[in-house]
Amino acid sequence: MSKTDVRPLDAWWRGGVIYQIYPRSFADSNGDGIGDLPGIIDKLPYVASLGVDAIWISPFFRSPMKDFGYDISDYRDVDPMFGTLRDFDRLVARAHELGLKVVIDQVLSHTSDQHPWFQESRSSRDNAKADWYVWADPKPDGTPPTNWLSVFGGSAWQWDARRRQYYLHNFLTSQPDLNFHCEEVQRQVLSDIRFWLERGVDGFRFDACNFHFHDRKLRDNPPAKKRDTKSVQDTNPYGMQQHLYDKTQFENLAFLEKVRGLLDEYGAASLGEIGDDNALATMAAYTASGNKLHMAYSFNLLTHENTATYIRSQVEELEGAMDGGWPCWSLGNHDVARVRTRWGGPDAPAAYNKLALAMLLSLRGSACWYQGDELGLPEAEVPYERLQDPYGINFWPEFKGRDGCRTPMPWDSTLPHAGFSGARDVEPWLPVPETHRQLAVDVSEVDPDSVLHFTRTFLAWRKQHRALVCGSIRFIDVPEPVLALERLPERACEGTPMLAVFNTAAHPVKVRLPRLPGATPLRGHGFAPRQFGRLDGRDLELPPYGAYFAALAD
Repeated sequence: MSKTDVRPLDAWWRGGVIYQIYPRSFADSNGDGIGDLPGIIDKLPYVASLGVDAIWISPFFRSPMKDFGYDISDYRDVDPMFGTLRDFDRLVARAHELGLKVVIDQVLSHTSDQHPWFQESRSSRDNAKADWYVWADPKPDGTPPTNWLSVFGGSAWQWDARRRQYYLHNFLTSQPDLNFHCEEVQRQVLSDIRFWLERGVDGFRFDACNFHFHDRKLRDNPPAKKRDTKSVQDTNPYGMQQHLYDKTQFENLAFLEKVRGLLDEYGAASLGEIGDDNALATMAAYTASGNKLHMAYSFNLLTHENTATYIRSQVEELEGAMDGGWPCWSLGNHDVARVRTRWGGPDAPAAYNKLALAMLLSLRGSACWYQGDELGLPEAEVPYERLQDPYGINFWPEFKGRDGCRTPMPWDSTLPHAGFSGARDVEPWLPVPETHRQLAVDVSEVDPDSVLHFTRTFLAWRKQHRALVCGSIRFIDVPEPVLALERLPERACEGTPMLAVFNTAAHPVKVRLPRLPGATPLRGHGFAPRQFGRLDGRDLELPPYGAYFAALAD
């Protein structure tokens, strides 16, 4: 494949909308209760109809599935439960026919303990891959080398009787960390990235991309100055440490430059997941200077905090720290409760997701949108006996894990399992709740006021207003619960200045806007009249979860 010339200011990802597909839960084509690649292929026309720019497919590689694909045992093959490499090639071809870019997950920081590399590495201290993973001797009293903690609970070190050493695992004990201080490891993972580039992928979402390197001196982490509740739950002791030495090491910047050089050969894009105590500063550093990641996102808008003040503070802090970088924002994914429930609360209507989508796509940056949120799905209640997520099983009942956002996509309310699987006598890997059946795609298609129709209309409308896609951002001082901002054209981003105002509350509000230079209301974006604000002079009346858009004079 020849090198592609992609100018950053014109690139598809700059302001693009990326639709995340969780393969296990999207569409089951063979009736085994688990979604697969052929199922995704069948539903790609639906995804394209939304008006998104790309799909991000969570891991489908060979894996023992201890962490449902995020524990990889072969980076260059498709797990049989999802299909074959030929199926993947068909998926890429079909997506491109429909005008969709294809972004795939790459989990580079760790592998499965079933990976042949680890099997060889643990066999002795002097084999060819002895240094491919992070091994360390115990302290004199036999305890782990450091106080580092696993995200999933307990020590980040696991004793291995064969080598009589501990190995590092930042997540499950079955997910040993690769040693990126070893140049051979870096060369190997770059080669694995090239394998998928040659198959035509358009980009990568790099999982846990600030976990690649560890402190060579194996120094203990100090206590946290402020407990981290953004990247982990407050029930998790992981947030009680300041993670100075187990991740986000300076050596990672040089490695990301190598990754970027490879991606630039193919014109491919990168999106990094940042889970860190100071995630916004790390996002800025990892996207700086145009020679590392193209985009990065964090968990800062994936928390339960959702006030207008909080959202503004996160965006402004990142904007102040960025040096030519480009953000990506997300309100939901496979790791957190669905946004309708997490932000709107248990009684929020499905229409809450209209506000969430419009607000997300009015921020400066690209956006990730999680499957099913375009239907307004609430968080599913999964009983303990049906839980699959080891994270939730470990922290139950205070933290119920991630299964509630991973339940199967509801396609047809009249069919068994809401059309996710054609099998009548095989239960899906997670149950389909009745609340989701009532919002299935077939139901949403015939409801002109559905979140699904809004999603299509708003995405099409946004593309007509370039300032919302690639312009700069400036917030307007207004009181809670209102978020008000301007999107302004800038270099290589022509268009009309835009005003966007959102009521994040379940009750109507009236707010006085300090400046309205030639505001012309814009209604062609799918909000029902009862959700669209009304301007009287400078006083703006916003209904519950309402929004207001206007074009401004230059």
